[in-house]
Amino acid sequence: MVSLCLNSLPLPPSSCPQKLTETSSSFSNGSIGTALKPIVVSGNPPTFVSAPGRRIVAVGDLHGDLDQARYALEMAGVLSSDGQDLWTGEDAVLVQLGDVLDRGDDEIAILSLLRSLDIQAKAKGGAVFQVNGNHETMNVEGDFRYVESGAFDECADFLEYLNDYEYDWNEAFVRWCGVSRIWKDERKMSRNHWGPWNLVKRQKGVIARSVLFRPGGPLACELARHAVALKVNDWIFCHGGLLPHHVAYGIEKMNKEVSQWMRGLIEEDTNRNMPFIATKGYDSVINAILQETLQALGAKAMVVGHTPQFSGANCEYNCSIWRIDVGMSSGVLNSRPEVLEIRDDKARVIRSKRNRFSELQMVDYI
Repeated sequence: MVSLCLNSLPLPPSSCPQKLTETSSSFSNGSIGTALKPIVVSGNPPTFVSAPGRRIVAVGDLHGDLDQARYALEMAGVLSSDGQDLWTGEDAVLVQLGDVLDRGDDEIAILSLLRSLDIQAKAKGGAVFQVNGNHETMNVEGDFRYVESGAFDECADFLEYLNDYEYDWNEAFVRWCGVSRIWKDERKMSRNHWGPWNLVKRQKGVIARSVLFRPGGPLACELARHAVALKVNDWIFCHGGLLPHHVAYGIEKMNKEVSQWMRGLIEEDTNRNMPFIATKGYDSVINAILQETLQALGAKAMVVGHTPQFSGANCEYNCSIWRIDVGMSSGVLNSRPEVLEIRDDKARVIRSKRNRFSELQMVDYI
């Protein structure tokens, strides 16, 4: 029996900084005469965001489906429809609610696309933020139960592709979305593609994923750039919900500790009280607890993903919580994409209907 070990694949150097520091940054489109103030971001990873006057768009779980992800982003008005993956949202703020990983084949390509859009958005005075979900945490923990065979293939391809770039991480990562389809098509043309007896190829994919996602690995460090909970203006964005004890613990502290663990700077067992449960989600949130949480954070509403909504994105408790995971990935429900748009504290769901967009619901919080 042929066996492989970590040393059988080239290991990229860690792209993680050795120390996390508290940060506060701002950026604007630099246009003369613009009335909008710059976006101000506090925390590392970002935790509190002031984005005066910005249109905010939230997108739920994507689970490795690049085509559906692109469709949702195009529908949200932040991605070009010409295949060039250009930011079209001007100074808007996009928030993706986690669970990019698992159940689909193109996870790294989606992460690459979101990073590219963030770079482009900042040049226009906008921004792209992500929050980590339970499937991001699971993969850094080495839990690959929900990984598709094509996703293991993508990891092997991506690690080989990194070698061609001599591990110039930023350039290579941003470009991956544009070339991943070529690698995927070439792999499918190979007669040896993931055959039932091709155990070496399969093991190579598993090892590549372990290298990329283990704490301190390149993709774990990429995920470490993102928060578990994010407040943008008066809105809280998190994957599965927040409870009062998370707020009492401190969401900035929670974000920082999870990020440090992903970067390989601390061992998970050294802090058994670390609230990883914040990424695991809840099937229901009691109104009284929700109001307590929102009041403690000085927020008006919370937006969550995690649990697919068979009836589409919806809100509850006078729309103080929005649930926007619609299971759009082909690995989940393969449902029509939906996104949440927030303008001046007015929220609406935009749903695709063939080639037309229909507004499902609008709520005024004023």
